[in-house]
Amino acid sequence: MTDQLGLAEGRPFTVADLETMPDDGRRYELLDGMLLVSPGPTWSHQEMVASVYVELRRACPPEFRVLLAPFGVRTSPQNEVQPDVLVARFTELAEDYLPTAPVLAVEVLSPSTELHDRNTKMAHYARIGVPSYWILDPREPGAIEVHRLAPDGTYDLIASACGEEVVGVSEPFLLDLTPARLLDGRRPR
Repeated sequence: MTDQLGLAEGRPFTVADLETMPDDGRRYELLDGMLLVSPGPTWSHQEMVASVYVELRRACPPEFRVLLAPFGVRTSPQNEVQPDVLVARFTELAEDYLPTAPVLAVEVLSPSTELHDRNTKMAHYARIGVPSYWILDPREPGAIEVHRLAPDGTYDLIASACGEEVVGVSEPFLLDLTPARLLDGRRPR
């Protein structure tokens, strides 16, 4: 059943319902039929997203692709999330969405999304088997947490860096990142 606006009423939301959402600058995602709506991102958020995307693209081997939101990870009719940045195997990508877990999901924190990024989405990524999950914080001086999926199905924090510190990662491929450098576009030259 849907209400007068075409929204789900008395049932979980589905991917089909997402297609009826307005194009209003907000991000619409589904977790187990629950609709998550996020406002448009801040400059700091977008700067960090763009910078980590560029760094991942530079290091990306040919068997993978790096994609930016909005690009959905749709693993069931009741689940579609849009990591800020994702890395997927080239052979697993569909034109409109990724039907399986990416090899890396990256979320950049915002005041409106931090609780979901650290809890709801993190648990979802673990449940669908995303091997690597990064959380980036665009608040000065910048920070990154690198999480790896453990055999028990939860994430272990395996590395972190703040400001000018360098974090080296080996999954999904070799890369060194400095959080402060991911925010350089926010500073005068």
